[in-house]
Amino acid sequence: MSLEILNAFKYYKKHTFVHNLDPRTKLFFAVVYTVIALFFVDIIPLLIIFLTLIPLLISSKLMKQWFKSIKSLSFLYLLIIILNTLFYPNQGLSFAISMLLRIIIMLTSFSIFFLTVDPNDLALSFIKMKIPYEYAFSFSLAYRFVPTIAVEARNIIDAQQSRGYEMQKKGIISQIKNLFPLLIPLIVNSIKRAFNVAEALESRAFGSENERSFYFDIRMSIKDILFMIYLILLLAAFVNLIIFINTGGALIYCPWLVWGLPV
Repeated sequence: MSLEILNAFKYYKKHTFVHNLDPRTKLFFAVVYTVIALFFVDIIPLLIIFLTLIPLLISSKLMKQWFKSIKSLSFLYLLIIILNTLFYPNQGLSFAISMLLRIIIMLTSFSIFFLTVDPNDLALSFIKMKIPYEYAFSFSLAYRFVPTIAVEARNIIDAQQSRGYEMQKKGIISQIKNLFPLLIPLIVNSIKRAFNVAEALESRAFGSENERSFYFDIRMSIKDILFMIYLILLLAAFVNLIIFINTGGALIYCPWLVWGLPV
């Protein structure tokens, strides 16, 4: 598993349709796609769901960043296929591929959310949703520091390699052993950073006022409402599709919907 997965939480400032949507709309989008993905266990419906995400990735100009985050989990994909094939031999490789597609859909939808939402707007959106400011700020702060941790981990790896330590040894056991020279300094630095952040917050009297004012504000626009209506219609369409499949209609009228690899 590569550290590139942490870059899926890095915000890229761009002026696209997806970037300009309200964070609450994008959160609703990620939740809807996650729910839809959990409905199905067949390859074709999950593939159709995934294909509906491609236009959003292209319009947001994030294909390169998305592909890096997806590629970084290649070891996990292989593990999913092996485990599902071993523990569900009656369903064969089709079930393993469908589980893999389900994870990719959920990862893609939340990648779009994190890659296009400014951390400041994320905190404001939580506050608009009546979440207490302390929790909204904590989540926003954690989200903000994920790319920083990724950069720091890369620096630690480079420092260890400059001292002659081989961090890229082949084999699962060797890769697990290589985590210790990385994790220990990373954990220590993260604890130091946490203390620094706590002292900075205390010096600014964090939490002393219940009522807070904000320099910026976020509001939902017409395009947010239209996009949410599209998501609701999409959810309704896939709910009808899963009912159609479960009642046996797909086996009679659309057998290609429940196509699978030979067992």
